Amino acid sequence: MFNDESQEAVEFLSSWKTERTIKDAVAQTSEIITYEANVQSIYKVDQEAQTEEEDEKGKLVFICEEETPGLINFLQRVYPDLSRQLQLNTTSHAFDGFEVSLEESASSVSCIHTLTNANLIEEELQVTGLSWNSTGSVIAASYGRFDHEDWCTHKSTLCTWNIDRKALDPNKPDANIDLSSCLMCITFHPKLPSVIAGGTFNGEVQVWDMGREDDTLIATSGMGSDSHREPVTKVLWMLDTSSKASKYQVLSISGDGKLLIWQLSPGSHDLKLVSGFILQTESVPRSMRLSKARGDAEMGVTSMSFSHEDRSLFVLGSEAGGVFKCSMTSRGPPLTNTHSSVPLRSPVTFAFSPHFGPVFSVDCSPYHRNLFLTCGTDASVRLYSMLQSKPLFSVEPGAGYLFRVRWSPSRPLVFSVVTADGRLLIYDLKINRINPVVSLDVTANKSPVYSLEYNLQRRQIVATGDSQGRIKIWRLSDDLTNQSAREEEFLAVIANDAQTE
Repeated sequence: MFNDESQEAVEFLSSWKTERTIKDAVAQTSEIITYEANVQSIYKVDQEAQTEEEDEKGKLVFICEEETPGLINFLQRVYPDLSRQLQLNTTSHAFDGFEVSLEESASSVSCIHTLTNANLIEEELQVTGLSWNSTGSVIAASYGRFDHEDWCTHKSTLCTWNIDRKALDPNKPDANIDLSSCLMCITFHPKLPSVIAGGTFNGEVQVWDMGREDDTLIATSGMGSDSHREPVTKVLWMLDTSSKASKYQVLSISGDGKLLIWQLSPGSHDLKLVSGFILQTESVPRSMRLSKARGDAEMGVTSMSFSHEDRSLFVLGSEAGGVFKCSMTSRGPPLTNTHSSVPLRSPVTFAFSPHFGPVFSVDCSPYHRNLFLTCGTDASVRLYSMLQSKPLFSVEPGAGYLFRVRWSPSRPLVFSVVTADGRLLIYDLKINRINPVVSLDVTANKSPVYSLEYNLQRRQIVATGDSQGRIKIWRLSDDLTNQSAREEEFLAVIANDAQTE
């Protein structure tokens, strides 16, 4: 009835799978270009750390291994509330601006070095200028006198000390260069730590390389027709915009009203004058002139500071009290009543309300493009904005003439000023705009302090130079050097509020 029978297999094709296809393709990327460059850092930091040996038995500790049920019950009971509070803390702003400092806090300002040149005590020379080199380890001081009644007959000196040297002798400089006239100002090269430029009382600009054993003088402007006719009041280094390489030029200002730019020529000891400007009475609006001098009369330039954002913009202070905003790109007509191998133009683009006496110092803020400080013989420190002629506010410490004012390189709201009664005053605008937060007696007999310079590499260090030939190195407190939250915003508010009044 039933028989075995075999049939062919029956195949059913899938209704949801599709046939897979395979393709071979080749892709090639573009050629990879590589460059090799050598980098050398001049900053070295060595730090050691030591840990104690760990007990192997105590490496891991688990709560569950403890035979303390009371502790476990306690943790289980408080964990939900603690976890909930920690979650809320992550979104809280209660501690905004709070900074934890793991370093030892210093609450006072201390003098760590007092440097003098014992060979100059009998000469009664004053510290006319200070400058820190690019590494922050060497300070240079220029010696001269500000109280000349006639032609200079003093012999002055340029001295340097390395404050990192273990065998530092505070009464003997590491290096010194003798000059035949008073050295009125100096400045280290911004990149080369051994190159320094200076200006003398007789109007000469000189450049030295302190790294050389012999013939440290590498360039000089000489006493020719292009040199200054009055004492050089300040020298600065500035980038040569016409050169593709990072070459620097020397800029000098003087009591003859000239602002001259000098080029170092390879293989030559002569500084070449390449361009210049001159400040004359006609640069001042008639409503702001303090005297009835003729319009082509030169105005002595006493101080200068470049903007930190626009290096073509700078501020000048003058012997007549004028404060001017100037530009290196000024292209006014050359003034024909001056004798120079290069055309001299007026750099002034705007005049601010003047001081009532010579302006000894100007300094542009490193944290706000429009703010700068000035001080002078009218015993006031003024805060100006580039955008308006009147000062934003003025501070009168009641300390006589004010010779130098400098912004802190680390705190936007802190600045310092040195006085004729021998003090270093430090202001913090966040705490008080009128009274200084620190007042230090630099000289015991209240003799003037002429020089003040912050160390840009070690921002807790500031140096002062006085009329007795002493240089004091101060270490500032943490409160004066550690920037708190929103300081730059607060500085902007000061500028904006004053401008809208």
